[in-house]
Amino acid sequence: MRTIFTYAKKYIVLAMLSSAFMIAEVALDLIQPRMMARIVNEGILGLGGSGHPDISLVISVGIRMILLVLLGSITGILSAVFVNLAAQNAGNDLRKDCFARIMHFSFSEVDHFSTGSLITRTTGDVDQVQHLISQMVRSVVRCGMFFVGGTYALVSLNLSFSVILVVALPLILADIIFVVWKTNPLFNLLQKKMDSLNNVIQEDINGIRVVKSFVQEKRENARFDDTQDDLLQTQFKVTMLMTFLRPVMNIVLNLAIVAIILVGGIQVREGAIMPGTVMAAITYISQILNGMMLLAMIFQTISRGVVSAGRLSEILNAKPELEEGVLKKTEHLTGRSVGEIVFDHVSFHYPGQSQEILHDINLRIASGETVAIVGVTGCGKTSLINLIPRFYDVTAGTVKVGRIDVRRYNKATLRNAVTVCLQKSELFAVTIKENIALGNPDAQDEEIREAARCAQADSFINEQPDGYDTIVAQGGMSLSGGQRQRVAIARALLRKSPILILDDSTSALDLKTEAALYQALRESYRNITKIMIVQRIASARQADKIIVLDKGTIDAVGTHEELLKESQVYRDIYESQSKNDEGGESRE
Repeated sequence: MRTIFTYAKKYIVLAMLSSAFMIAEVALDLIQPRMMARIVNEGILGLGGSGHPDISLVISVGIRMILLVLLGSITGILSAVFVNLAAQNAGNDLRKDCFARIMHFSFSEVDHFSTGSLITRTTGDVDQVQHLISQMVRSVVRCGMFFVGGTYALVSLNLSFSVILVVALPLILADIIFVVWKTNPLFNLLQKKMDSLNNVIQEDINGIRVVKSFVQEKRENARFDDTQDDLLQTQFKVTMLMTFLRPVMNIVLNLAIVAIILVGGIQVREGAIMPGTVMAAITYISQILNGMMLLAMIFQTISRGVVSAGRLSEILNAKPELEEGVLKKTEHLTGRSVGEIVFDHVSFHYPGQSQEILHDINLRIASGETVAIVGVTGCGKTSLINLIPRFYDVTAGTVKVGRIDVRRYNKATLRNAVTVCLQKSELFAVTIKENIALGNPDAQDEEIREAARCAQADSFINEQPDGYDTIVAQGGMSLSGGQRQRVAIARALLRKSPILILDDSTSALDLKTEAALYQALRESYRNITKIMIVQRIASARQADKIIVLDKGTIDAVGTHEELLKESQVYRDIYESQSKNDEGGESRE
């Protein structure tokens, strides 16, 4: 189980160096009040052995104080450098591991956390943990040194001053405990509010074209404002509680200083101590109480950091929903049966739901076969094909690829053998060539062009300003829907996997382009298994056989002519599309 300590301990040497330099800095700070007392008592007031002011002592001690300040500054800088190296490196490792873990999440795990929350965790929460490490290494040492060293120095000056410290400390601690007690529950709430805000931002930026198309800018602004105001209210509560802390501590600090002046003044008048000693005592008690004030800031950082560390641990230690299989070698996916797919009494419902999407599916797809899946919206077509590359696990039954249960395969091995071209064409902000070569980065230029030609994308790519080297806008928005689909299909073809799944990937193509694509698939990719989810019967007729899904079960399997005779569901789809086509022609 990975914890934040796991990442921090890798840089323990840097942390120890930072602590050592911090101890040196505080030690130098603790020396200076006594030197100032000597300047006042002996150098200015002449209360030493000669009874006269000693300017040379003032100069010599003053020079030493300046040198100590310079040395203290150097040690402080070195302490900050080493602690930042430790915290930043630990944060860097933590952020990378969190992102790597997210990349291995199943679809349902991403849905569970939400995109906005995952963004907040890998950015804001990691920053809070970095700050926690920095504070724990540097500020805790500083606070502890000032408290222990300052108390010793104060008591060694005059025992009566310790009474003032004993009275002041409980008041300071009570103030700290009250504020920490009140603010601690708010930090987790604050991060959840940030999750919600990031979700709104992510949704609206991704869906900006929909927002503009439906003229919903005002509505989305209002939604953002409500979420931001909700976050602001929580931040305001935290801020108000924290602002309560400093005034109370300043009051206690000033009262302690006044008490030292009164007690010290009486003792100076009686000749028990010298004025410079009172000045030193004031400095020491200020250092001690300021150290306690710093402790309050540390507690706040610790509270926020612990909350963030817990949220990050949820990612790092999330038990994989899909257990890894043991078969990693490619020979398990070679031979005549490599493209064979079998569904054996398969049922499925999504995690956290009880309603079955698929029920008792029995199906065999032969290697090299071209299969079309049709059915009304919501009948389970995409859910069915998602089980083949194991995006989800079946809830009953078995899915086999190459005559082996998909759960026995290493996921990477399985998914290298099953290429899915998704319904939504996701492109990245790189060149068209790099988008096509995503799954096969070692492909040669001619292989990329051949895949593009088969996907009917070569002609429009060559018309782009820089051809295959044209940069695609984020999300592929510089291309039309049909162009994005063709680039995505070329990317899928370039992988040369034994199984190719097209999940309604040609919906934006006209019938002529789609027909040319299927013709190219038959000619150039005849040996691979092709599964196509299609909406149009005209597209389905290109397949060797057609599977008709209805309400999560297989209604019928056969050719177009067979299904027209045997399947009422298929006839209804065919007739509705035929009527639409006739209506379109009459309107023209």
